[in-house]
Amino acid sequence: MSTKPTLKQALVGGVSLALALSLGACSGNRGGGDEAGDSNEGARIGVAMPTQQSERWIADGENVKSQLEALGYEVDLQYANDDIPTQVSQIENMINAGAEALVIASIDGTTLTGVLETAESQDIPVIAYDRLINESDTVDYYTTFDNYEVGVQQGTSLLTGLGILDENGTDTGQTGPFNVELFAGSPDDNNSTFFWEGAMDTLQPYLDKGILKVPSGQTDFQQAAILRWLPDTAQDRMEDLLTVGNGQQIDGVLSPYDGLSIGIISALRSGGYTEENLPVITGQDAEVGSVQSIVNDEQYSTIFKDVRELGKRAVVMVDDLMKGEEPEVNDEETYDNGVKVVPSYLLESQIVTKDNYKEVLLESGYYEQSDLD
Repeated sequence: MSTKPTLKQALVGGVSLALALSLGACSGNRGGGDEAGDSNEGARIGVAMPTQQSERWIADGENVKSQLEALGYEVDLQYANDDIPTQVSQIENMINAGAEALVIASIDGTTLTGVLETAESQDIPVIAYDRLINESDTVDYYTTFDNYEVGVQQGTSLLTGLGILDENGTDTGQTGPFNVELFAGSPDDNNSTFFWEGAMDTLQPYLDKGILKVPSGQTDFQQAAILRWLPDTAQDRMEDLLTVGNGQQIDGVLSPYDGLSIGIISALRSGGYTEENLPVITGQDAEVGSVQSIVNDEQYSTIFKDVRELGKRAVVMVDDLMKGEEPEVNDEETYDNGVKVVPSYLLESQIVTKDNYKEVLLESGYYEQSDLD
């Protein structure tokens, strides 16, 4: 995903309004600012992102960076290319370079305990960005989407694409059986289990009734998980599933991410599927390639998570903390990282199909038509 001038303008323009609406009183949170209201102009903020191999994370990094810079902060943005030691080293370097707050989208949410203890010793506040950081009491806040609901939306869109539910979510009376295969995200990403649980809670009644069947029999998270969300791994697994299925027609595939969906489609095409008989395939993140696939009747749906809003929320949290104020949250129960329940702000997501992609993605200014041509 490229960050277009019009998108940047929208991001920057929305920051002042978001900040004006942000509520909070002075508290004992770690962060800058004092009672005299000293300016944090030029304060250094470290932003650690997992990889540049996904359009989504490139957009996230640029969104956060541009919005922080619009408020006068100096930003150290780093991508670790899905290498855990690299991310740890980058965060260490941010701390040593004088970062006054950290925004971290972790590669593996269980591997940052040591470096975050260093941040805590220097009173540097930490915001977990979209991926929860586990096994650490140093994480101050978390901003993400309602990840369980994302899974519900993926399961719902699979059922809708198969004709089991209508556009209003009502059972149509279809009895199938429909053959489906299930994919899950990376097991080291805390969000993956939320996506899986939301989707499976939605699909399980139809599996129990025999309306849905899984030819491979692989219905456990660990069987379906794709380490590091790698498209090539998803493609290899789909090829294996086609072999295990002994030629049975696949009617649907639960895919939790667009990159995996692209790999799944490649495997299906190699296995003889065409536009006329490709399964209903879900996704997530509304990446350009998958939106194009949706328009071309290859992928059925994706879940749109507006990273402009996610970036805005992270920036508001940073700015509040730097001013010595308490950031707004809307969830203090869901995200237990094994040490503490992390105060969180959850954003909403939306199902996108060929029927509504123009309204959701183009009319909102997220993409321009030229991006999809």
